[in-house]
Amino acid sequence: EVQLVESGGGLVQAGGSLRLSCAASGFTFDDYAISWFRQVPGKEREGVSCIRNSDGRTYYADSVQGRFTISSDNAKNTVYLQMNSLKPEDTAVYYCAPICATGPIVVSDFGSWGQGTQVTVSS
Repeated sequence: EVQLVESGGGLVQAGGSLRLSCAASGFTFDDYAISWFRQVPGKEREGVSCIRNSDGRTYYADSVQGRFTISSDNAKNTVYLQMNSLKPEDTAVYYCAPICATGPIVVSDFGSWGQGTQVTVSS
């Protein structure tokens, strides 16, 4: 059974930093790309960053390029998202999933979303 557990969210002032963690199980971690997504109420879920665990290649949405860094610890089956220079518009619930996308997605494209972790950036 695929399981994803996101953690590390919280409340931070604009300009601050957070590091999110995504602990994955139930699939062969090294064979998949993992993405971080975010969603605010009333808007589409969007991919912000992806890492290919097979070769470490990374992808970023334009809105987070240069501020966010995705990394992976294959020994721990965990993906991280280091978020620096946070802005109020980064406020969202953040999710991870073993698909690669930067940009809007259809939530039903993946059937095992975790509970997400709330990130709130105050101005």
